[in-house]
Amino acid sequence: MNSLDIHEVLKYLPHRYPFLLIDRVLDFTKNESLTAIKNVTINEPFFQGHFPHHPVMPGVLIVEAMAQACAILSLKTLDTVPNAGSVYYFVGIDKARFKRPVEPGDQLKLQALIKRKMKGIWLFEANAYVGEELCCSAELMCTYKGI
Repeated sequence: MNSLDIHEVLKYLPHRYPFLLIDRVLDFTKNESLTAIKNVTINEPFFQGHFPHHPVMPGVLIVEAMAQACAILSLKTLDTVPNAGSVYYFVGIDKARFKRPVEPGDQLKLQALIKRKMKGIWLFEANAYVGEELCCSAELMCTYKGI
C-alpha cells in the first residue's frame, strides 16, 4: 500500500501539534515522489496573529510542510523508521516562490520529488497546491542524521 494515515505519519516524523503539518500521505513511489495533504483549519494557532483580520498560513510553514513531505519520502526510500535520537535537517532552501495565499478551509496538497542524492544530502523539488493551483514551489536540501 502506497499511502499512510496519520498513525503511520507519526512513526516517520518527530513533529507533534502544533508543528506536525502532514495529515495523510496519499501516494509515494520509492526513489521518486510523494504526495501528501495538510488540512488547513481556522483552529491553527498561527491564525490568531497571522492575520486576525485576514487569516493566511505563513509561507515558512508551507515550506516546512513541504520539507516534512520530503522527510517521509527519503525515510520511505531508505526503508528506515527513525528512532528517538534521529533527526531530519534542512540544509538549504532555493528558488522558493509563493503564488497564492493559503487560507482556512483550504486543503494543501504537497508534492515532493527526489532530484538527487549525494553524500547524505538529498535535493528535492517540492510544490504545494490548493486544488490545481500552485501556492508554493522550492528546491529543498535535507539530510538525515540517525543515532
